[in-house]
Amino acid sequence: MIKCECDLRPLRVSERAECPLAAHYPLLLPGRLWVPARAMLCGTMIRGAVLLAWVLCVGAAPQDLMDVCMDGKHQKVEPGKEDALHGQCTPWKDKSCCTANTSQEAHNDQSYLYNFNWDHCGIMAPACKTHFIQDTCFYECSPNLGPWIQKVDSSWRKERILDVPLCREDCDGWYNDCKLEYTCMENWHKGWNWTSGTNQCPNGTKCRRVFEVFPSAADFCEKIWSNSYKYSDERRGSGRCMQLWFNATNGNPNVAVAKHYAGIPSSARNPRIGLLLLAPLSLAPLSLAWAV
Repeated sequence: MIKCECDLRPLRVSERAECPLAAHYPLLLPGRLWVPARAMLCGTMIRGAVLLAWVLCVGAAPQDLMDVCMDGKHQKVEPGKEDALHGQCTPWKDKSCCTANTSQEAHNDQSYLYNFNWDHCGIMAPACKTHFIQDTCFYECSPNLGPWIQKVDSSWRKERILDVPLCREDCDGWYNDCKLEYTCMENWHKGWNWTSGTNQCPNGTKCRRVFEVFPSAADFCEKIWSNSYKYSDERRGSGRCMQLWFNATNGNPNVAVAKHYAGIPSSARNPRIGLLLLAPLSLAPLSLAWAV
C-alpha cells in the first residue's frame, strides 16, 4: 500500500496549505485555499479513510492561526507569559510575543527598535504619541494576528500584517488625537531620508497637519502603515474587529476576533467537520480512480 500523509504547515490568510489527500478537492474557506503540495496520490484505500483523512486535514488548519508570533524584527518565536511588560504593553503580559525589553523600548523616542522619530515635524503631543505607542505594543506583542500575517521579502522582517480590521472607536480616537499634529509623509513605512540614522523628511516635502495629509480616520489608519490596518465599521465588543488597546481585566477581546477570522466556531464543536463527514462518499471513488 502506498503511504499517504498530510503535510501541513501553519496556515495564514492568502497562503496555501499543503495536503496531498485533498489534491482533487480544492476547498475555499474564509481566507484559505487548499492546494496540493506535490503529485502524491493514494491507492488501494477505502472510501471512508480517504474522506476522513481529508476532513482532518481541513479541520486542523484554522487552529494554526491562533497564538502565533509574527516573524518580524523583534518578536519572540512563540508567545508566552511576560510579567514585566511595561506601560501600554501590559495588556499582553499573560501571553505575549514581545519581551519586557521590547515593551520598554516601545515607549522611548527613537528607540533601538526601528530608530523611528515621532517628532519629525515638531514635538508630537503626548495624547497622539500614546496611540502610536499602543500601536507599537499591538504590533510587537499580540499573539492574535495570525489570520492577517503574510510573508514578505524584506531586509528587516520576513512577515507582516495586512488589512487587520481595526475597530472604529480605536481608529477614530487615534485620528482625532493626532489630526492637529504635523507630518510630511503619507506612508510612514517608506520614503524617508535615513542618512542621519533616523527618519527625516525627504527633500521637497513639507510638514502639514495630519488632517491635511489624511482627510479621514479611515485614510489615516489604512495608509500610514502600508495597509497594515483596515478601518472597520464594527464597534468594540462586536467580535468582528480588533482593538489596538484594551483593559486586560476582562481578558483579551482580540482572541475571539482572531478565532472568527480564522474560521474557528465559537463553540467547542466544529460544524464544518460534521458537514464534511456527511459529504457524499461518491467523492472517494473519484480519488481512487485518479490514483490507479
